[in-house]
Amino acid sequence: MLLAAVVLPQQALAHPQDPTQGGAGGRIIRVTTLAADGPGSLRAAIRAKGPRIIVFEVGGVIDLGRTGLDINNPFVTIAGQTAPAPGITIIKGGIDIKTTDVKIQHIRVLTGADGQAKMSGWEADALSTVRAARVVIENCTFLWGVDENMSASGPRFTGETVADWRAGTSRDIVFRLNLAAEGLANSSHPKGEHSKGSLIHDNATGIVFDRNIWAHNVERNPLVKGGAQVLMVNNLIYNPQWRAVHYNLMDLEWAGRAPVTGEITAVGNVLRGGTDTDPGLPFLMLGGVGDLAYYGRDNFAVDRLGNPLPMFGRYGKTRARLIEAEAPLASLAGYTILPAEEVETTLLATAGARPWDRGSEELRVLFFIAEGRGEVIDDESEVGGYPKIEPTAAPFVDAEWDLATMTPMSGVWPGQKPGAQEHLSPRDRQMRTSGK
Repeated sequence: MLLAAVVLPQQALAHPQDPTQGGAGGRIIRVTTLAADGPGSLRAAIRAKGPRIIVFEVGGVIDLGRTGLDINNPFVTIAGQTAPAPGITIIKGGIDIKTTDVKIQHIRVLTGADGQAKMSGWEADALSTVRAARVVIENCTFLWGVDENMSASGPRFTGETVADWRAGTSRDIVFRLNLAAEGLANSSHPKGEHSKGSLIHDNATGIVFDRNIWAHNVERNPLVKGGAQVLMVNNLIYNPQWRAVHYNLMDLEWAGRAPVTGEITAVGNVLRGGTDTDPGLPFLMLGGVGDLAYYGRDNFAVDRLGNPLPMFGRYGKTRARLIEAEAPLASLAGYTILPAEEVETTLLATAGARPWDRGSEELRVLFFIAEGRGEVIDDESEVGGYPKIEPTAAPFVDAEWDLATMTPMSGVWPGQKPGAQEHLSPRDRQMRTSGK
């Protein structure tokens, strides 16, 4: 089976104006080393102040050595599409966004356990926002998160009112065309099993999931917590184990505060069960004590054999109600919405980092989705471990890029490969090239 090479997928389907353009119009900062720290490093560029666009004159692996990249200064674009082939892959760490007006494109984050003992305390997210606002995460790949793969988080309660709570946590976050897969299950997280796709923390609002893939995460695909407001358009959920989409306002966490009704609008999403998926797993499950207002349209759920799965279910016998809305709870204006039957094929070709220049891990995960294969894992070593990638270098020439959109003037992307991209074993590759 082949996955077609494409140009930037976000150009193909319309969406509303993003809440931020990151560092557009700011100075260009060049990443010139794959070292985790020091002059010319990605960390140094992130720590800089003022509007800035971070571009790459190197390609390969940035090994964080079980540290994190904290983005604390606003108005920044990280443009992974500018890196020479094979792009930028971050390992042994993750990214936490703790500010406003951030845009990240075409970066791979492969967190992993890095040999840490089970339940030993290493618990990094691959990507999380922490009390952030106006963030766009677009065409990135997040694998092997030890906590979550791709989340929006922050304080649960700041101030006295619901408006205060919502202003004090993550808000106006767009996740578009990302691949969030293989969250590690029984790994180094101190709570034990923790294969989680995405957590949307209590009272986070304006959270958008537009054309993402979740694959091989035990649960949280995504988990929407109390009072949060989420829009899901044309996402693919493959091989969740215990839960796909779920909502839960926990009385234990709200400590006597009155529950706030959460909101989910879900249109054109697909759940496809795999070998790990519990029989009869619903598309949406409700837990906790808080009500959920829900609008759903053209969502599709089947098991691994193509048999229908239910749309709704519950965990816990509580007073929480599912309140079905007659109209969308979040605006759908500006979206090109695919019919559900087109979602899987479209996303396999367009989601994740650098669709024109796939990495081996992405190809493996995407092909296994297409073939109905793959499983939940406990450690990155089960699927080959961290990639070994030879470093590359090439200058970034400002005049060759549209700096407003961070697209190449020529229409040809760094490392763009002609034709289809395949997941090949060494023998397969030899047969394709030698004909023997």
